[in-house]
Amino acid sequence: MISPRWVAGCACLAVAALMPTGQAADRPIDGWPVYGHDAGNMRYSPLTDITRRNVGRLAVAWTFHTGDMVEGGGNRPRSGFETTPIVVDDTLYFTTATNRIIALDPESGRQRWAFDPQIQKGGSYGDGLISRGVATWLDPEVQRGEPCRRRIYEATLDARLIAVDGATGKLCEHFGRAGQVSLTDVPRYRAGVYHMTSPPAVVDDVIVVGSAINDNERVDAPSGAVRAFDTRSGALRWTWEPIPPNPDNGGSSGTWRSGAANAWSILSVDPARHLVFVPTGSASPDYYGGLRPGDDRWANSVVALRATTGELAWGFQLVHHDLWDYDSASSPLLATLTRDGRTVPIVVQGNKTGFLYVLNRENGVPVLPVVERAVPPSDVPGETASPTQPVPAQLPAVTPQRIDVSDAWGPTADDRAACRGLMTGLRNDGVFTPPSVQGTLVYPGNLGGINWSGYAYDPSHQLLIVNTNNLPAKVQLIPRDRLRDSQRPREDGEYGLQAGSPYVMFRRFLQSPSHLPCTPPPWGTLAAVDFVRGRVRWQVPLGSMRDFGGAHPAVPAGSLTLGGPVVTASGLIFIAGSVDASLHALDVETGRELWTGALPASGHATPMTYKLSTSGNQYVVIAAGGHAKVSEERLGDTLVAFALRP
Repeated sequence: MISPRWVAGCACLAVAALMPTGQAADRPIDGWPVYGHDAGNMRYSPLTDITRRNVGRLAVAWTFHTGDMVEGGGNRPRSGFETTPIVVDDTLYFTTATNRIIALDPESGRQRWAFDPQIQKGGSYGDGLISRGVATWLDPEVQRGEPCRRRIYEATLDARLIAVDGATGKLCEHFGRAGQVSLTDVPRYRAGVYHMTSPPAVVDDVIVVGSAINDNERVDAPSGAVRAFDTRSGALRWTWEPIPPNPDNGGSSGTWRSGAANAWSILSVDPARHLVFVPTGSASPDYYGGLRPGDDRWANSVVALRATTGELAWGFQLVHHDLWDYDSASSPLLATLTRDGRTVPIVVQGNKTGFLYVLNRENGVPVLPVVERAVPPSDVPGETASPTQPVPAQLPAVTPQRIDVSDAWGPTADDRAACRGLMTGLRNDGVFTPPSVQGTLVYPGNLGGINWSGYAYDPSHQLLIVNTNNLPAKVQLIPRDRLRDSQRPREDGEYGLQAGSPYVMFRRFLQSPSHLPCTPPPWGTLAAVDFVRGRVRWQVPLGSMRDFGGAHPAVPAGSLTLGGPVVTASGLIFIAGSVDASLHALDVETGRELWTGALPASGHATPMTYKLSTSGNQYVVIAAGGHAKVSEERLGDTLVAFALRP
């Protein structure tokens, strides 16, 4: 961690939300039962109490402090606070940075119970100490008032799946071994390197879990297997491997080595079709694919698995033979498209390139066209890059795809000169320029495009709301024999050993002496994508980096953001994510910012909203805890709830 740097069409379309069962869009009260509000991760709330006219009256209604903050240092990971709470049975449930599960009264913020799994806090978790939430299931065979009728599930950083009673927080003794299932039984498991950061998904009486795996460490990374466990017993029901077996990887055929391709982001489910939608990341190692020739399917994909068996129903690969860490980091989003009088169930998937793909949910065939476009070859000995990549032919990218040395930016003349120096001499042939020995300019970058923040969909306005990052990086492959023990790396940045390959990976984000990015602002935006017309309806800067990096001249708006949007039926977007410690409310039709609420620390999480009685308040809740990888940011431990002042 380097302070204060970032480490690592048709005119006749209509879209409707995949609503939770039994919830109509005009329901006067509404909870938040799943990470994305509904099983398909629409992040759309039917609530209308908070409107464009009264949003300026929002004020803090209550706060809750977890006490879970870890500064990190040395080999100890730093904490973040990225949870999105759920609200079911008039109780709010969320996770802390150290995997404690806490239940609150959603009206007052008072604690009802807390469960501490006592994780190993000093593990080598590549993402830092973070947890994005929990999942829940109601057991219809358990009578009201009996233990574990409502179960809360969490997947922990130290690779356990835990079930606790929603009423008391006590472990469900008949699940696994005394309430816990070990998730360490995967090929090439390594403690800390293999961990969980996102909530599991529940469908058809199974709990489905992916994993987070540290990047760039070695060729034979742990398996990115997706697994399903019985909701009652915790017994393993099925396993799906995104990377097929091969001799050096514990299999019986083939000649290459790899691992990972793991699903570290949020999973989505279609209960009616009994499908689980899985976004997968890159195969190992991220920046050299000479030992994993071919497309590396099903890495960098969105796949549909049958919930009862784990069988692959279909898959669509967004990046062939990834060499850029262009994960499918966002959760798949499920909706229904009406076209020429016919309805088509769709899944929307974006990735770090800034491209959006709209696919038929039943078979994975593109609904909005995608073409295979020729891309630059690799000049690295031993590497064969894919000759083409799938690119949307109608929907434009929501981020720029290239930057030139002449575009180098900085708040002062010295900053601009320094940025030009950093960019000069790097190979730079667009978004799919392969890594090189000389050094490659990668843009919008592995933190850029559409990251895990994802998107929300407003069915009434037929708009996809998505926040993006634009952060250039230098990536270089250094022959291993140049970095013997007697030689010290000279350039400040991140070095990944990629053990088992002939190259060490070097990566750094391109920042001026002011520590601001070398690309022209805005460095983060919020956009509304119109599927009807196949275009971006509006795109605006989001947040500010005015205080980032210490003293420097004033900079235009637009902050790097990690943490996604939600939308409401009253035409509002709520989003935090920016480094300026704010929660923003914007008009969904225009992108105009209507209100900004101060937070005690940056809110790198996705907010949520709920209303539990006809006479009660509509609350908007966000976790404000800073970021585990931005050492300049102050840490926090506060869950903040906003409501309208009388």
